Amino acid sequence: MQLLFGYIFIPPPSSAFILLFNNKDVWANLRAVRLFDQILVTFYQYRCHITLLIAFLDYHRAFLWSLVFSVPVFFTSMVFMYIPGLKNVLETKVVNMLSVGEVLRWALSTPVQFIIGQKFYIGAYIALSHGYANMDVLIALGTNAAYFYSVYSVLRAATSPAFNASDFFETSSMLISFILLGKYLEVLARGKTSEAIAKLMDLAPKTATLLTIDDKGIVVNEKEVDSRLIQKNDVIKTIPGSKVACDGLVIWGQSHINESMITGESRPVTKRTGDIVIGGTLNENGVLHIKAAKVGSETALSQIVRLVESAQMAKAPVQRFADHISKYFVPLVIALSFCTWVSWFLAGMFKAYPRTWIPSSMDSFELSLQFGISVMVVACPCALGLATPTAVMVGTGVGASLGVLIKGGQALQSAQEVNSIVFDKTGTLTICKPMVVNTRLFKTMVPQEFYELIAAAEVNSDHPLAKAIVENAKKMRGSEEKLIWPEALNFESITGQGVKAIICNKEVIVGNKSLMLEQGIAIPVEAEEALAETTGLAQTGVLVSIDKEVIGVLAISDPLKPEAPEVIFILKSMNIESMIVTGDNWGTANAIAKQVGIDSKYVVAEAKPEQKAEKVKELQHLGKVVAMVGDGVNDSPALVAADVGMSIGAGTDIAIEAADIVLMKSSLKDVITAIDLSKKTFKRIHLNYFWALGYNLLSIPIAAGVLFPFTGFRLPPWIAGAAMAAMAAMAASSVSVVCSSLLLKKYRKPKKLNTLDLYKIIVE
Repeated sequence: MQLLFGYIFIPPPSSAFILLFNNKDVWANLRAVRLFDQILVTFYQYRCHITLLIAFLDYHRAFLWSLVFSVPVFFTSMVFMYIPGLKNVLETKVVNMLSVGEVLRWALSTPVQFIIGQKFYIGAYIALSHGYANMDVLIALGTNAAYFYSVYSVLRAATSPAFNASDFFETSSMLISFILLGKYLEVLARGKTSEAIAKLMDLAPKTATLLTIDDKGIVVNEKEVDSRLIQKNDVIKTIPGSKVACDGLVIWGQSHINESMITGESRPVTKRTGDIVIGGTLNENGVLHIKAAKVGSETALSQIVRLVESAQMAKAPVQRFADHISKYFVPLVIALSFCTWVSWFLAGMFKAYPRTWIPSSMDSFELSLQFGISVMVVACPCALGLATPTAVMVGTGVGASLGVLIKGGQALQSAQEVNSIVFDKTGTLTICKPMVVNTRLFKTMVPQEFYELIAAAEVNSDHPLAKAIVENAKKMRGSEEKLIWPEALNFESITGQGVKAIICNKEVIVGNKSLMLEQGIAIPVEAEEALAETTGLAQTGVLVSIDKEVIGVLAISDPLKPEAPEVIFILKSMNIESMIVTGDNWGTANAIAKQVGIDSKYVVAEAKPEQKAEKVKELQHLGKVVAMVGDGVNDSPALVAADVGMSIGAGTDIAIEAADIVLMKSSLKDVITAIDLSKKTFKRIHLNYFWALGYNLLSIPIAAGVLFPFTGFRLPPWIAGAAMAAMAAMAASSVSVVCSSLLLKKYRKPKKLNTLDLYKIIVE
């Protein structure tokens, strides 16, 4: 068990030490060691779920045991006393005025107070040792006051022939039971929000077919292995109807992959040689040979799990408000409770109220003590500590199920305040499948030679425009030739502008106008006219220079995402302004802006990465809460600088890491979903605060006895505890706050997004 707990809270050790104990054939056992490591890694990945399970079982067991003892205490105190036969048994005297019922209640409440409720003592001790008071302090004080006064009362009855004891054992035991119920429901809520994570983890297949390939690329052996044994560069065979075992690259075959469980896109995606596949997705038809690229904790599934887990564990800034309230509210409650007790005690001592106000079963001291304890019990806002984390956990869990990964409470809080959104163009507003649609040469040159030079330079870049140029060059060369490009020397990628290299002893520069001007290259009139023409058609014009002379212009078109105009319109209706900041030229940027409905004054083009970040900061200085939506490495500085960074799920790993919210479906409509879900989550948090504090503040005067002189009504401590923790839906209690948060699971996307589901686009 100690080993189990150790692996829950600390990372698994390296397996290197295992090899020291097996020197016979180390290399032959590498896969066995790999399996052992993967088991530990998998166990470590599930550590949060295991910790949650332990907490669930702990509170479940504690609550059930508290009921075993508390329910008899309650019935002997409040129910059986009104049943003639049972009443006589319970009132039978044991010693002097000490009755059987009092002894029974004392015996039953003691385990609840000191064994089942020991976690509150531990929490109170830790808090006080750090110099602050939390809810555990309040619970410990309230229950102990009721318990030890009851002990005093029964002991006095045992030693007195005339004193009638009035015990409050039901107060301490019932209060602890109700609070444990609230804690149990909190853990239950956390477990509910983790169901999506568990389902994701279960998507990976248990086994995989490992291929052995010789130097000629011929398969010489097939072997079924545990999927946890897969290592990088292994070749895995995936047959129709089976799941992809790991993230990797297709090296042979063609098929359609259903990626809906990852991206949410229901239409199967065509996969050919060179395409990337995601572990856990379903191969619908065709056989694929996949070269493993990411395994274990590096896979997309594992990254999603880590994102959701860290989001649920992170505190939102609004949670600090609750912590701040608790810091001062607890001492205030203790002071109010003490003042209530002193006030009623002194009033009774100086006969400030009639003796008839005091119930026959108690004296003035007992009456004042009951008022004091009632204030302490009813004022305990235990639900305050649950208001934010439960809502954040449910909200992020719902987001994950919708394909919107929100990295914690900070991102949630910032997203619901957004009033300005900055969009990148390529891959964000467009589908990031650019194609060369036109080529214009200004010098006499064989097109195949022209494309060979620029492809040799661009093949070293991972920019979408570079890939489009290389793909077009492949078509020019024909499929019968081997795709081997000339060597590129002194290659340099200038982020946001283009590339340059020495190819076949020629200086080749491919990029935008600003790059040419920085390199001191004159742009001829015909090139300017060609750029203007492509700009007017919402195409991107790429200049090609060879040996400091502009040779041609490539016109590249990247189709607009079909939902983009409607999304921009909806954002306007939400009073959120939209802006385009792109590294592309001004003409193309303005043309795209016109198509989506963004005014030209909200367009910034030819922006370098640092300039994108500067624009975000400029908007923030104007008092805007800014969200940045991007997908590339060049967007990363702006994603970090923004109040909320939103990365397209199909974007680069760096962009996804830098973002606060990841839109797994790569759909712009999820920008609206993320903002709307954040708003709904924080409305729920504020509602939780209202119920957590409002009921307590309203009940304190009643518990203090304000109505007692006029109506004779007083709030016994056990009723105060029950009302605090067990009222029906929307009541101010731990139970109702958790249930209120769980209502977020019924969240549905805004109805205005339903029409956007009709938009589909296929790019083969």
